[in-house]
Amino acid sequence: MAGLFVHNYGGVTMKSIKIKGMSCQHCVMAVTRALEAIEGIRDVHVNLSSGTATYQEDNPVPADVVAAAIRKAGYDIVE
Repeated sequence: MAGLFVHNYGGVTMKSIKIKGMSCQHCVMAVTRALEAIEGIRDVHVNLSSGTATYQEDNPVPADVVAAAIRKAGYDIVE
């Protein structure tokens, strides 16, 4: 998936995904809840100004599962 990035910070792997369509704190909360509802995802941080969501995975979560949850919440992925 073109909008998904993997970052390593001192041995901790974080993934981030670019999201379009967010315009307010309600949007941030909707995306946060959508990602937190996915089994295996934790430490979700959504940044409205950069249009990104960053998270850690306890177990590998397919990118299409993450994208589907974001789309179901009413937003889209930057490809």
